[in-house]
Amino acid sequence: MQRLDSAIEMQRPPQIRFGEGVLENLPQWIAAKGYEAPFVVADAVNAARIDVLGLENVSVFGEVVPEPDLPNLMRAVEAAGSCDVVIGFGGGSAMDLAKLVAVMAGADVALSDISGPNRAPARKVGLVQIPTTAGTGSEVGTRALVTDPETLNKVATESLNMLADIAIIDPALTVSVPPFVTAATGVDAMAHCVEAYTSKRSHPIIDAYAIQGIELVGKYLKRAVEDGSDMEARAGLSLAAFYGGVCLGPVNTTAGHAVSYPLGTRHKIAHGIANALIFPHTLAVNAQAEPDKTRIVCAALGHPADGIDDVRKAAYTFCESLHLDMHLAAHGVPEDDLPAMAKEAHAIRRLLDWNPVDLSVEDILAIYRTAY
Repeated sequence: MQRLDSAIEMQRPPQIRFGEGVLENLPQWIAAKGYEAPFVVADAVNAARIDVLGLENVSVFGEVVPEPDLPNLMRAVEAAGSCDVVIGFGGGSAMDLAKLVAVMAGADVALSDISGPNRAPARKVGLVQIPTTAGTGSEVGTRALVTDPETLNKVATESLNMLADIAIIDPALTVSVPPFVTAATGVDAMAHCVEAYTSKRSHPIIDAYAIQGIELVGKYLKRAVEDGSDMEARAGLSLAAFYGGVCLGPVNTTAGHAVSYPLGTRHKIAHGIANALIFPHTLAVNAQAEPDKTRIVCAALGHPADGIDDVRKAAYTFCESLHLDMHLAAHGVPEDDLPAMAKEAHAIRRLLDWNPVDLSVEDILAIYRTAY
């Protein structure tokens, strides 16, 4: 953990609108900026309700897939045409692609030209992010992930040029999210906060956001799963996802996400549930290095615990209470693929190097086998 006086830089969109009904002001914002050719990047579900944006002369790429890959991205870039503002409308996959489309549209660059830190060109178009799930916090971040189909690795691109001009967080958009997705994305939001909170580069400023995000998930996630129309719970989760996104910028995630990535890239398990499946196990493994913070996490989830086994049970119980099947086998992961997954996860050093516990390939394989 960094000291209170350690230098840190935080970036977020210059304008954030949060609360029920704030989406209604999108057309006025678009008009005030002088944009005339909006381009929406969405999955099929959100593309079907594009009318809620209230926009005219809008074009739509509605083919975003879970765990988007390079071909999916390039189709979106091609479809953008001569747009003057890109709007990410959906979960993390749609918003990540929107970031990349915004810097690649009309720039004649390949993803390999801009991947990594601070290589993306300046945007020629505006960028709006509108989350429809309460999970990734991608609406306030500068990072985007796309899978390379040849290597099955997630390619990370990060740049201030991918920061949205405005993030519109309207909890009403999440009311229609089904219970399973609500649960999975809520655990993902919590995982962002927990992993930043226990990271080697955690910082007291970020810890404050992380703790609030964890507490919000502990208080509201089960309520939203059991009653999707509970607007207070939906707003609480949207705020938790926002706080998780704030944590990702200067600190980012650690082992939980690294270990979960192969579930998505190799077996197309959606990011939220992949993180939920792994969360109890990495929280428990890291408890030995961060016992005090782990106790705070477990207490916030309503399951006080101390010690590796108790911590795993507490987190597992919380996730199971959301009606999630917490076994990898139930989600189509073949047992004989676990060793290859462990090697892939271990190679994600940009995350694992900051985990509070040094995990070997065998340690990660043990996590998979315990979760299986």
